[in-house]
Amino acid sequence: MKKIFSKFWKSSKQPRKQRKYLHNLPSHLRKKLVSTNLSKELKKTHGKRNIPLKKGDKVKVMRGQFKGKIGEVTNIDLKKVKVNVQDVELLKKDGNKVSYPLSPSNLMITEMKLDDKKRKKLLERK
Repeated sequence: MKKIFSKFWKSSKQPRKQRKYLHNLPSHLRKKLVSTNLSKELKKTHGKRNIPLKKGDKVKVMRGQFKGKIGEVTNIDLKKVKVNVQDVELLKKDGNKVSYPLSPSNLMITEMKLDDKKRKKLLERK
């Protein structure tokens, strides 16, 4: 198989081609993989169900061992499609704290950072 990105891999049923599609995604499409659900209040006000995450958004962890924790997004890794949240940390054996990467599907946005012009246009569009 070719290594150049093709939008036709997405339509394949073969898991290897679906994995290849996700692995070779360009950054402008990879950003959509980091989108997550909005809270009920934000859904009503903006009329959207989900939106891509940004650094500085306040999120609530909905699944996993950190369920219920609320924190600010500190880092977004587009290559691994993982998000680091401020108060979500693991304690190592030597006593150090390490941030734990979470999947964006397990998060919910409670407060959005709206200082970006493009993001405001995205929310106003219907």
